[in-house]
Amino acid sequence: MKHGDFTELAKYYNSRPGYSTVLLECLKNHINVMQGKRGISVADIGAGTGKLTENLEEIGLKGYAVEPNDAMRAEGIELFRNKDTFLWSKGSAEITNLPDNCVDWVLMGSSFHWTDAPVALAEFQRILRPGGYFTAIWNPRDIASSKLHMEIEEVVYKEVPGMKRVSSGGKISSEEMKDKLLKDGLFEDLLFMEAAHFETMSRERYMNIWKSVNDIQVQAGPEGFQRIQDNIGILIKDMDEIQVPYKSRAWTVRSVK
Repeated sequence: MKHGDFTELAKYYNSRPGYSTVLLECLKNHINVMQGKRGISVADIGAGTGKLTENLEEIGLKGYAVEPNDAMRAEGIELFRNKDTFLWSKGSAEITNLPDNCVDWVLMGSSFHWTDAPVALAEFQRILRPGGYFTAIWNPRDIASSKLHMEIEEVVYKEVPGMKRVSSGGKISSEEMKDKLLKDGLFEDLLFMEAAHFETMSRERYMNIWKSVNDIQVQAGPEGFQRIQDNIGILIKDMDEIQVPYKSRAWTVRSVK
């Protein structure tokens, strides 16, 4: 398995949680007010299997879902089968293959860190209508608020002491995002929002979420990652349900076009 290759993980991605719809609704309302209109269209870039796309549909939005990985995109297309709210297509943040000036809001859910940021931002400005918005959002576990997840963190780092997370979004700073999003002058008016939420899930679903994590698997290797899974299984073996705390964190900027 390689960093950033989600082909073998696609079948587990549907077990992942969605994002805070409270946060997304607030951002949608903000964009509606700033643009002075209703019915904005969106593009979910790096849409994966459609977790964020599904949340956008929940708050009444329509548009495009773009995903480079064939296996991930196939899962998303199946999720939206018999729906016409989102048009799925192959593309990346750097080359979306979408028309010029086609949407009011571009989002990337837990994937902006995989991009060539300057190239991606130029592409987003191209597909955005004048004054459109881009949001980079992550949905990390709120580890510090949960004794169980602090223990699981110890399991992971005991197996891989030098673990370097590509990004779960939990430690990204606004200064870091300001540098990435504003330095080329394509976007302005950085807005940060954060919202806590919980998801209750079965043991099977919880373990499937761990199986969907790319960077830990790559660094632990097959045997090490199996030991991590086994030890997590021991910690949750007596739990019928697991309540997992999340914290959706979003940085939004407005195109200067």
